[in-house]
Amino acid sequence: MTSPQPQPAVGTVRQISVYPVKSLAGRTQDAVEVGPAGLAGDRAYSVVDATTGERVTVKTTPQMREVVATGDAEADTVTLAAVLGRPVRLAASTAGPQVDAAAVHLVSRQAIARAAEGEVPDGCSAEDPRANLLLDLPAGVDERTWVGRRLHVGEVVLDVVRTPKHCLGVYAEVRVPGRVAAGDPVRLAGPAD
Repeated sequence: MTSPQPQPAVGTVRQISVYPVKSLAGRTQDAVEVGPAGLAGDRAYSVVDATTGERVTVKTTPQMREVVATGDAEADTVTLAAVLGRPVRLAASTAGPQVDAAAVHLVSRQAIARAAEGEVPDGCSAEDPRANLLLDLPAGVDERTWVGRRLHVGEVVLDVVRTPKHCLGVYAEVRVPGRVAAGDPVRLAGPAD
């Protein structure tokens, strides 16, 4: 079945963030390739306690959010061990990005503004919603209404699958891989099938 033609742009991509190490701060990029499992290089590693082998996450160790991964696993491991005060290692994912809910997380600047005014889910950070794509939308457009719809972003086609339980914006699965760049239009199409 072919996808319905997208409508005129409902917004643009303002910023792209890739999180090379799960639970660490993201790095912004001008453009990124998006594959079936998500953004290239996104959440490719997780932090593991070197003694117990258990995964270390930002939920139990919030100071991880302040560390920006450099892409050098050895340097990142040394930095993390110093910040956390215990030996850790980075574990590479063999199955693609280690995402909790869906391949791509989209959040609008308007959602962040609503959160700053008090409309924020429990457990979510309005300062850093950990989104892959930060969107600029016109007044009155709310990405939460896109659940169940198909979305064209740059060359990529996404199916918006749900709103996050503990965060802002929406989650989407990749229908058609491709490239996304800052400034690309965001267009709604028909319902996802």
